[in-house]
Amino acid sequence: MIEVITPGPMLTVQDAGRFGLRHAGVSSAGPMDRPAHALANVLVGNPQDAAALEFAGFGGTFRALSPCRVAVAGGTIPLRIDGTQMDASRAHRVHAGSTISLGPMPDAVWGYLAVSGGIDVPMVMGSRSTHLRSGVGGGVGGGTLVRGQRLPLGTFDPRAACLAPLRPLPDRGGTVIRAVPGPQDDLFAPETVARFFSQDFTVAPQRDRMAMTLAGKAIPARAGHDIVSDGTVSGSVQVPGSGQPLVLMAESQTTGGYPKIATVIGADLPRLAQLPTGATFRFAAVTRDAAEDIWRVHCHSLARALHPLKVCIARRRPTPN
Repeated sequence: MIEVITPGPMLTVQDAGRFGLRHAGVSSAGPMDRPAHALANVLVGNPQDAAALEFAGFGGTFRALSPCRVAVAGGTIPLRIDGTQMDASRAHRVHAGSTISLGPMPDAVWGYLAVSGGIDVPMVMGSRSTHLRSGVGGGVGGGTLVRGQRLPLGTFDPRAACLAPLRPLPDRGGTVIRAVPGPQDDLFAPETVARFFSQDFTVAPQRDRMAMTLAGKAIPARAGHDIVSDGTVSGSVQVPGSGQPLVLMAESQTTGGYPKIATVIGADLPRLAQLPTGATFRFAAVTRDAAEDIWRVHCHSLARALHPLKVCIARRRPTPN
């Protein structure tokens, strides 16, 4: 079990998310940076999709109420265990009563704390993920974690090794975000679409797990910004009446009534999520076929980054009698 002593901003429980329910109005939730979430889990011997803690900016302070292993990922996270500065690039063993402190990240927005066994809160619609907008999941009423909350852990092998990554995660950094035009790019003048894919945008302060607002020269639609509501996905770039685009994120609504000029590709969505407020970037147009090729390469690179760790974990697990 692990106890929250001082919660960081937006501290929630997140596993891979809940899927197959968008037709019923339930979006996936899950981590804002899936590769980082998976890495933190693998370092402590968990499945990649186990429930871990996600936070924005800095993590806060926690107390281990039983022996376990912990690991962090997402950015450069100052990690202290019982007041001692630790190497944040690897997993560490902690004893019952130990404190884990996670300081501010200078180079990222979303960070993750994984604990061996995973956060074992009840499943809601097939997932332990917190969906803040709808107040669902997380085992704590669908909200952010608060001081004094105690989170149970799943079972794990206490003899397993503490691990470190052998390869970097793929697709980290950079200020070009790739996106597929559409599905409603035809509602914008061709020169407006061309400008969308060539001008600079700045990440505005209005951002959360549902969407990121972008600031830049307005993107006007030819016949107004209201359409018949249709489906959205994480990565949809909506353009409301203000002309300032909104990029839908992990807690995106399942339908929306603003035209969608583009869709950020899956490989680049975590990178966009990690851009700090005030950062400037550009979109680059790619075809659907190119996006699929990029996704295959991304998944292969991520598997290569995590595979040696998984092999090490498997070799250290005890053989059943």
